Amino acid sequence: MSAKSVISKEVFTPHDEKMLAACQVKRRTKKKIPFLATGGQGDYTTFICLAVTNKKPAHLSITKVKQFQGSSAFVKRSQWTIDQLRQINGIDSNKDCPEFDLVFDTALDQWVASSSGEKCTFIQILHHTCQRYCSTRKPEFLNCQAKLLGGHSILHSAADSVTSAVQKASQALNERGERLGRAEDRTADMMNSAEQFSVTAHKVRSPKHQKTTYASKTRV
Repeated sequence: MSAKSVISKEVFTPHDEKMLAACQVKRRTKKKIPFLATGGQGDYTTFICLAVTNKKPAHLSITKVKQFQGSSAFVKRSQWTIDQLRQINGIDSNKDCPEFDLVFDTALDQWVASSSGEKCTFIQILHHTCQRYCSTRKPEFLNCQAKLLGGHSILHSAADSVTSAVQKASQALNERGERLGRAEDRTADMMNSAEQFSVTAHKVRSPKHQKTTYASKTRV
């Protein structure tokens, strides 16, 4: 099981929350803290996680989760509501880069993601989620590539693919219906023609019609 799956299961699920995205990060400028909150020195891995509550109304949060060296457990270190998030700075709007900043009411975190792709995915999902859940003030997305904020995010692309498939299927059904309709019309015309021919042939062969024809010839 991946680290993100474990974080989702062990950190958020017990609190009736759903993790939407997670990005492994390191600080661009390290804080000068000689001792960790646990009372000792050591290395650790940090993830920035976006989560939403399962209960309505939904509440979004951004949580800093750490795993300390020598431990398999993931623990929450800091958490902010989405209303406390003021700005997401993508650093460079012209190219992919792993750096980004998160500006909160009382904090500024400057991060380097494990890869530019992981950072881009996190910002895409964060932007899409803010558009969906933030009804009043939304955080500012600064220096982010247009592809991360436009209508063709990962989530939108998946929805577009489904929509496209449905449209193609609907079009195929419509075209099939039109072909069947034309075939039915041709069949109906052929049946009408056959019926008319049958009626005419029957009249021609009937004895009454033959007698009338013979009498007409006799009088002449």
